[in-house]
Amino acid sequence: MHLLELFLIATGLSFDTFAVSLSTGLTVSNIKFWQGVKIAFVLAFFQTIMPLIGWIGGVQVEKYIASYDHWIAFSLLAALGIKMILESFKKEEEKKFNPLLFSVLIGMAVATSIDALVVGVSLAMIKTNIYLALIIIGSVTFLVSMTGMLFGKKANGRSGKKVEILGGLILIGIGLKILIGHLY
Repeated sequence: MHLLELFLIATGLSFDTFAVSLSTGLTVSNIKFWQGVKIAFVLAFFQTIMPLIGWIGGVQVEKYIASYDHWIAFSLLAALGIKMILESFKKEEEKKFNPLLFSVLIGMAVATSIDALVVGVSLAMIKTNIYLALIIIGSVTFLVSMTGMLFGKKANGRSGKKVEILGGLILIGIGLKILIGHLY
């Protein structure tokens, strides 16, 4: 597999993490650089580890998870999106949805990287250099995540509650995209 193809795969995988990062920036407008690095790192880590797991497991893993991976991703993202929308109606001091919380961050990371598991299976089938693929996938995801948070942070200061609702709708939309993509 050529380098360009690996970059295209990495870019495609990072669309979901961009949207989640954008939502994070919208939700936490005062996010600090190192908090953003932590979030981007966790998202990139999961986006990198899932293809490795898929590659190691090969076709065997795909058989077991392919029939319901989209339901897992949809459920996690929809739950996070609904929680974010509900939190937008609360006063600032009552809000509990926080993408900086480790449990929320892990939920977002797992939900956005499940499709990367199947990509790993594909990479195994076509005998791709998995180390190069993982470096590219992780790097692209990290950069895309940081960019998404920056865009979200810049937009948030002007829009408040509406932007939080939009962020929740984005997460639900990503979940629906994943679900519909696998059902049809």
